[in-house]
Amino acid sequence: MSYRALRPLQNDSLEARGLTFHVYRWPGADPEPLVLLHGWGDTGETFQFLVDCLSAERTCIAIDLRGFGRTQRPPDGYWFADYLADVDAVLDQLVPDAPVDLVGHSMGGNIAMLYAGVRPQRIRRLVSLEGFGMARTTADQAPARYAQWLDEVKHGSEFNVYESYEQLIRVLARRNPRTPKDRLDFIARSWGQERDDGKIELRADPKHKRVNPVLYSREQAEACWRAIEAPLLFVLGDQSELVKRMGDELAEEKLRTVFGDGTFATIADAGHMLHHEQPQRLAELMETFLED
Repeated sequence: MSYRALRPLQNDSLEARGLTFHVYRWPGADPEPLVLLHGWGDTGETFQFLVDCLSAERTCIAIDLRGFGRTQRPPDGYWFADYLADVDAVLDQLVPDAPVDLVGHSMGGNIAMLYAGVRPQRIRRLVSLEGFGMARTTADQAPARYAQWLDEVKHGSEFNVYESYEQLIRVLARRNPRTPKDRLDFIARSWGQERDDGKIELRADPKHKRVNPVLYSREQAEACWRAIEAPLLFVLGDQSELVKRMGDELAEEKLRTVFGDGTFATIADAGHMLHHEQPQRLAELMETFLED
């Protein structure tokens, strides 16, 4: 059973920073696009469910981030600052003369929030879906982290390979039990591609599995977040493993010490992949926020 998209999707590409980025467009009457950034392991294409629930007037654009989906893979690996530079270069081509409404999920939410603080003049409104940094680190973790990274560089990394799309769908269903079967089928065919031997591999560079040797600095992230000028909508799923893992870091009173008058919302019966699980409820929240 395949998902039947309500809004037609246009596939395109653009060249930026020496890579070919895959672009997904959902044209609408509104000339000012809503730009969407996906999370780790995802693709821009699976925003289809959310786009189908948004106003048909709204123009939406998503990209596959470097090394994910149909976007080219860099030869040397991945560094978080490159995602900010990619967004900067892509926006210069897609929307060169005006601030944009930017939406990011998970890793894409972290990219969006950092970028919004670094380039506040480029963002009109900001939506972060389950994207709120990472666990705090301490300097004494550095030796083990560098050693782990060296081992992963030396020995390489691989993603799982699946016997069929049906097997991949079963795996996705165990991880995301709230996502309907037709959407899981769509996701599997966006995330996976058939090899010459008939097996299904993921459209993602295995180098993404390497640990980051540079420890995450919550202090630097918060300095960027405090520089955000755009109105912010921050959305969590009430069943999200991120919420459980981050604990009181995501308490609203703590968020307001950084984001002040941001809008904070939680969607019931939704996990981390809330744009796959509850796109209608998410779209209703976003439409209210974007029209204010």
